[in-house]
This record gives sequence, C-alpha cells and structure tokens, in this order.
Amino acid sequence: MRSWPAPAPSTLPGEGLLPGRGPRVVLHDTATGQRHPTGPQDVAGEATLYVCGITPYDATHLGHANTYVAFDLLGRAWRDAGHRVRYVQNVTDVDDPLLERATATGVDWQELAASQVQLFRDDMTALAVVPPEQYLGVVEAVDLVAQGVRDLLAAGAAYRVAGREGEPDGDVYFAIGSDPAFGQVSGYDEATMLRLSAERGGDPDRPGKQHPLDPLLWRVERPGEPAWDADVLGRGRPGWHIECTAIALQHLGMPIDVQAGGSDLVFPHHEMGAAHADLLRPDAQPFARVYAHSGMVALDGEKMSKSRGNLVLVSKLLAAGEDAAVVRLAIVAHHWRADWEWTDAVLGEARDRFATWRRAFAAPAGPDGAAVLAAVRARLADDLDAPAAIAAVDAWAAAALAGSGDDGGAPDLVRRTVLGLLGVAVPVEDREG
Repeated sequence: MRSWPAPAPSTLPGEGLLPGRGPRVVLHDTATGQRHPTGPQDVAGEATLYVCGITPYDATHLGHANTYVAFDLLGRAWRDAGHRVRYVQNVTDVDDPLLERATATGVDWQELAASQVQLFRDDMTALAVVPPEQYLGVVEAVDLVAQGVRDLLAAGAAYRVAGREGEPDGDVYFAIGSDPAFGQVSGYDEATMLRLSAERGGDPDRPGKQHPLDPLLWRVERPGEPAWDADVLGRGRPGWHIECTAIALQHLGMPIDVQAGGSDLVFPHHEMGAAHADLLRPDAQPFARVYAHSGMVALDGEKMSKSRGNLVLVSKLLAAGEDAAVVRLAIVAHHWRADWEWTDAVLGEARDRFATWRRAFAAPAGPDGAAVLAAVRARLADDLDAPAAIAAVDAWAAAALAGSGDDGGAPDLVRRTVLGLLGVAVPVEDREG
C-alpha cells in the first residue's frame, strides 16, 4: 500500500535543519507505569516504532490526528537525537466495522476503504506527519497473517471452535492461557478485561471457547463476506489482533522499541498482540520495550468516536479554510498522554498563538535562540512534553515582541526549532525595521 509524501528533508531534524543534537527520549511505558529511555543506546543506531493504523471509515477525525501527531513528535525527537527511524503502520482494511459501514451505506467495502485511506493520506500530508517506511493493509498481508495463525496452531497456542447454529465450523482462536505473561501490558483484572473485550470487538460469550477472553485469529468464510484461501485454515480472513503482530514481526522484528496507539488499544488489542508475539517468537521477548498510548479527544463531553458519531474531521476543518499548521498546533498544545476536549476555544487559542509566533519570527532580533532550542529539546526528551516546549517558545515570542534581546539569528533559529521538532510550519514574513 502506498504511504503519503514525506515532508521536505530540509524541514526535518537530523537533516541539517538544527545545530547540534537532542538528548535521548524518555517515554512513559503503559506496562510498567514508569518512564524508560527509548531508541538505541548507540546514537547512530536504529529506533523502531509500530503505530496501529486506522480502520478506514470516518477518517481522519481529531482522535486519529491526536495519535499520529503525538508519535510523529517521537519520530522527530529520535531523528534529532541522531537515530535512524524505522516506522511501520498498518491499515485494517478488512474488518467487521468496515464491512458493516459499507453495507449500511450501500458502498462496496473495497471502495470505501480506498477512499478513506486516501483521505487519511491527504490529512497526514497536510498535518506534516512523517510517513512510515512500511504502510500495509491487511488485505495485502493476508498470507503473512495466515502463516502466523498456522504457527500458533502448531505451537499449541490456538484451537478451532465449532460453529454456532447456521455458522461454519473452524474459526481459530488464541488460547490466552498459553502465555504466562498475559495481562502484563494492561495490568487489568479479569472483570475489566471481560468488559472491555465485549465493548471493543471481542466475543466473550462465544460458546466453545476455552476462555471467554480468547481472541479470534481466523474467521472462516461466511456467505457474502470477503475471504481468502489459506491452506489448512480454510477460506476466511484474519482476526484483528494477529494482523498487527504479524506485520510488526515481519518488518521490525522483536523487540520493537515502541509499540504505540491510542489508549483504547491497551486492551484488548495490544495485550493480545503481545501475547501472540510471545508465542510466535518465544526467544525474543518482550514484543515491545515500551508501550505508549495517547489520550482520547472528546467533543461535547463525550469521547470522540466513530460509534458515537461525534466526530470533528480534519478534512472538514481544512475545507472550511483552517490552516493545517494551526490544527497541528492545537493538537500539540496538549500532552500526548492526556485526555482533552476539542472546542472552539482550543482552536481559537491555536490561531492566536500561531499569529503571535509569526509576528515574533518577523522581528529583527530576540533573546538567545540557542536557549530556546535547548529548552524545546529537553522538554520533548522528557516524555514528549510538547506543552512545556510550547511554553518556552511563547515566553521567547513575548520577549521578542517586547523588543528584548539582541540575537539577530534567534527568530530564524526558533522558527526552525518549531518547524523541525514540533512540526509546525510558520511562514516567514518580512522582518520589521
């Protein structure tokens, strides 16, 4: 699957945009509740990142954008620290929610997926998100995923379930009891897991399962549903969690430096994915060194979600004339792990900040620009604290507009800092004076 165009190299850290090098990034790990250094100890080494992608309908809402912008900050900070970055993302381009939406709207599911993926590409390009090196749809990775399911069956970590009345036999499920480490990603108790499984695509009440939490690996063909041939598995299609595990293992290996996504993926998606990996690569545990989960974005007091339909779409904001850099600035003004609410006031504050920075970058001089670069680097290295980084730029801008400081190179250096590390492109105006 085609990714989206990368921002110009001249706008990225690690490409000569900024002098010096940033520090190693420390990130909060969901599994331990602690902060851990991320990326390779060797500065010139490779940092690996897997961010779970969209199910392509109702793309791209602000909840999506919040996640992908958050981990774009991580990639930028890694590049600024001197690391090479290998980033992989999937697209769940065949799954029950997509098929249900296609049926409800009378649109072919493949056409719906293709149109929504293109919309997502356009939005990511506008928001200056650096694209993954590997961007794969499940449809093009079916053979890879099916091999993972066969391997789990061979390892005794998966089993077949008889069909319910009117359904075919042979759905394949993963046995969570086969992984002694199951539960260590989320830390949730079983009651919480059961509740979230029912809410988030699981089927805890399915008869014939060894444990209610056991997740689907391979769904055998039903009439009217897409299906693929898969040798001993029979015609069918992949379950949700195994797809990401198979793609990540193929293209990143194990352990991954950071496995990332929204906080609604902690369970069951990332818990199950880690358990699959533990059985597929038992000698290479853990699946990920750090599990990173971005906060949820609300609208009118409710989490923004497709099921509720309370969505603010990036494409609609841009079509209404909003500057994509302002939208990105509104997002990064919130800490990546925080839940927050999208309001007119949030957007208005971003517009005002953007205008202030633009005036400040047109000033003939300002306070020490190198100090601002150091402050932004330090804040981002400390659990991607973008709000604190923004506060450092705000303070500098206020001083520059007040005529403080005589560093003639500061406005341009601070502008490049904002561009490279925060990903916010502020146009250069004619300077005053």
